[in-house]
Amino acid sequence: MMATLQASERRKQNVIWIFGDQHRAQALGCNGDPNVLTPNIDNLAAAGVNFDRALTGFPLCCPSRGTLLTGRYAHKVVPGHEYQLPAEQPTIANVLNDNGYHTAYFGKWHLDGFHEREGRAAFHIIPPERRGGFQEWVGYENNNSQWDCWVHGGEGEHAFHRRLPGFETDALTDMFISYIKNRGQKRAAGEDQPFFAVLSVQPPHDPYIAPSEMRGRHNPARVQLRPNVPQIPRLLQQARNELAGYYAMIENLDWNVGRIRAALDDLGLAFDTHIVFFSDHGDMHGSQGQFRKTSPWEESIRVPMIISGEQPFYGRKTGRSPVLFSNVDIAPTTLGLCGINKPDWMDGTDYSSRRIGARSSDNEPDSAYLQCVVPTGHGHSVDRAWRGIVTNDGWKYVCFEQLPWLMFNLNEDPYEQSNLAHNSAYHAERKKLNDRLQEWIDATGDRFALPTY
Repeated sequence: MMATLQASERRKQNVIWIFGDQHRAQALGCNGDPNVLTPNIDNLAAAGVNFDRALTGFPLCCPSRGTLLTGRYAHKVVPGHEYQLPAEQPTIANVLNDNGYHTAYFGKWHLDGFHEREGRAAFHIIPPERRGGFQEWVGYENNNSQWDCWVHGGEGEHAFHRRLPGFETDALTDMFISYIKNRGQKRAAGEDQPFFAVLSVQPPHDPYIAPSEMRGRHNPARVQLRPNVPQIPRLLQQARNELAGYYAMIENLDWNVGRIRAALDDLGLAFDTHIVFFSDHGDMHGSQGQFRKTSPWEESIRVPMIISGEQPFYGRKTGRSPVLFSNVDIAPTTLGLCGINKPDWMDGTDYSSRRIGARSSDNEPDSAYLQCVVPTGHGHSVDRAWRGIVTNDGWKYVCFEQLPWLMFNLNEDPYEQSNLAHNSAYHAERKKLNDRLQEWIDATGDRFALPTY
């Protein structure tokens, strides 16, 4: 046994990412949601590190995805909805390719700038040179129909575009497991190349539908809503109906996480593979009278972030971590898990020392930067640009241009029901937060006119 463990420690570790779309942090059993059963994800959290204050820097699909793949802030890479990731921008895949990894991506991309007013994004073919440097890539630009999911990949005579059978999360997981099996077979044959593989699924993004066996567990009338959903009948009805499907989709994702873990176990890869589970952003579901995303309230910006797999306990840190892990930190931290230093062009923080004790810690910031660079104009969203911060000591501060908008003490007001942004009793604290936000704007090379004090 000791020889096996020593060989495992010498081998470069694999990493997989698993993430859904619009999966808010609150919607997990391990994070206290009474409506949902997520035993497989909860087990990941129990055997790993649950960053239960994690957030997204820009709660919108395209900007968040550009950030998590590059470790750069949204205004530098993908500043808004349906903007294209610059072809010359390297990603985490390029870094891992250069360090001997095989890299693969399966699922939703939403980084090629296709405008859906021109047609259905699922039928848009992303050329190989704009697939982020991944050696194997099977995916789609965008698709809001989980029972009618089309994927494409390959190039030249090997290019393909086909409809997946059944429910999207199940079918993409089938493909992901086939890839893992292929890597396991190669290792068994003596080819010991580590891999980095990404599974990106649309659920639990709307429309909120799911396989009937999961949906049957959720009666809208029994859904427990968060205390900050206003008591307005039409809002309550919409929130309950949509959450019933949302929770069913999450339970389906959880079931597929269990399938992936079983495959790793069967192939003898479990102790060599880090698992990073997260989301691109959250979903309001009626809180503050809002739906969907792009708002800076907790339900929109907070995301799951769990680092697990590999060695479950001995030699690895476990439990909850209070750091403000942001999507800009995912790529640097993943490189750190692989023993690779982040390149200079990445902005984020490497938090791998929070999981691997022997890893030297990065300089951890005292706050996290929030942005809405280019508003979407979507309904139920805030159609103005904003900037904000969340601090380690529990403050949130958000501004429109030259105007304070939101200010909450999250320690005493976690549901954000007392806005202090225009309360003169908090002038000194507001100025302090405004000054710190200005430092973030300057340090990241952003441009935004804050209020003056």
